[in-house]
Amino acid sequence: METVKLEQIVMKWFPDMLPFFNLKELNSEIVLRDGLTILESNDAMEIIQFSICEHQNAAYLH
Repeated sequence: METVKLEQIVMKWFPDMLPFFNLKELNSEIVLRDGLTILESNDAMEIIQFSICEHQNAAYLH
């Protein structure tokens, strides 16, 4: 198991998406069962999508 920040995942596979995240999202800790080195891009995208949903659920509308 390896704990990484979402920023590491975004930077490795989708660096062009970096400006769309805020610091809180990028600093989110993600636990990878098999580590970052064998994570594939489709799995990385799934993690990113889940993270976006989780942070949107915590947002309040004014």
